[in-house]
Amino acid sequence: MSEPRPPARLSPAEVGDAAAWFSRTYTGWTWPELLRALDAVLPGDVAREVLPSLLMLPREPRHPAETLRRALRPWTAPPAPRTSTVTLPDAPPRDTVVDGLPALYSVREVADWLDLTVGELEWFADHGGWLRTASPSLRHYHVWTREKRDGFRVIEAPKPRLREMQRRVLRQLVSHIPAHRAAKGFVPGSSTADFAWPHSAKATVLRADLRHCFESITAPRIADVFRRTGYPPAVARLLADLCTTATPADKLRGVPSEHAAHLRGRHLPQGAPTSPHLSNLVMRSLDRRLYGYAAANGLTYTRYGDDLALSGDEMIADRALWVVLKVIASEGFTVHAGKVRDMRAHQRQTLAGLVVNDRPRVSRADYDNLRALLHNARRSGACSQNHAGHPDFRAHVLGLIAWVGASDPVRRERLMRMADEVDWTS
Repeated sequence: MSEPRPPARLSPAEVGDAAAWFSRTYTGWTWPELLRALDAVLPGDVAREVLPSLLMLPREPRHPAETLRRALRPWTAPPAPRTSTVTLPDAPPRDTVVDGLPALYSVREVADWLDLTVGELEWFADHGGWLRTASPSLRHYHVWTREKRDGFRVIEAPKPRLREMQRRVLRQLVSHIPAHRAAKGFVPGSSTADFAWPHSAKATVLRADLRHCFESITAPRIADVFRRTGYPPAVARLLADLCTTATPADKLRGVPSEHAAHLRGRHLPQGAPTSPHLSNLVMRSLDRRLYGYAAANGLTYTRYGDDLALSGDEMIADRALWVVLKVIASEGFTVHAGKVRDMRAHQRQTLAGLVVNDRPRVSRADYDNLRALLHNARRSGACSQNHAGHPDFRAHVLGLIAWVGASDPVRRERLMRMADEVDWTS
């Protein structure tokens, strides 16, 4: 025998108001977040009774209003007879409300916006992926690999014409879609110091690193970003194809099979101007969920590119790590097992190369190494210190100084005075 239905307690209008409010404030699927959100808009007994039903429904984070409506059906009274009225639609999810974006509702409008013919646009979008097997002169990307400690970094830089199109997409469209507040990388005016500062002087700092982050972000996930922003599916797919690529097979020789498997499909290329901010937009759901978990448990969460950090003075590290790993896996990413760190106050706590035990600072060893480089360059010439063959060694060194100076202006001034005395042409 089925359980008796609870008595109807909410009018359709009340359900509509609750759904609209829930849609605007929805941040994730953690139990405390949902209960807090429901308590704010529903009677307390209804909120607690509907919560298990809501968690059992299929997870549809793009449609929180409709999800709540379905969960509330047993508590909804039949609509009363009414005269002619106008029912306003529910407010859209907050990450879809973006003003000032180009009005693009057809392939023709996208082509006109980019100053292309429809045929040229289809050529650059390469929907069929046939350029993977075309001759190098016909491909849209220059591809090369760089060795790193745990494998290869595959750089895919768009050729000039596609690069200019991607820059227009970035300037006029992508950059106007906000990332989550926890994202500190690839955000104008932000730095590694902004990523690390919130975790300073904490009893426990937990750090995780995503493996093959850009390569794990597929074209459908990019299309979903554009679709949720309000573009039709055909336009969303076209914009996604302009910002993704599939690596030619001849460029994958020597690349480990796990890494190559990501590269064979359409993915976000390292080297495209649109890729950094698009990665932030794809990871908004991950950021929301971990930020919500942190807020509900008195913790702090930030992310810089593929580096995630969670910290607190009363954090149960094993439990927090379990949540982080589960959320990352459910969002379609993989953790780099060798770069997970649980750092306590009595240990050196480092994030993005900065020591955060007291306040974010570059380690003394890194600072001393940079001073020694500038000292030797001043005595023997800059070329004598360019062991890695940087084409613009001065810019490279100034970048290192900026990295140090982002968290310590005093050190920056000292290093800049030394740099001013270097003959960069010798």
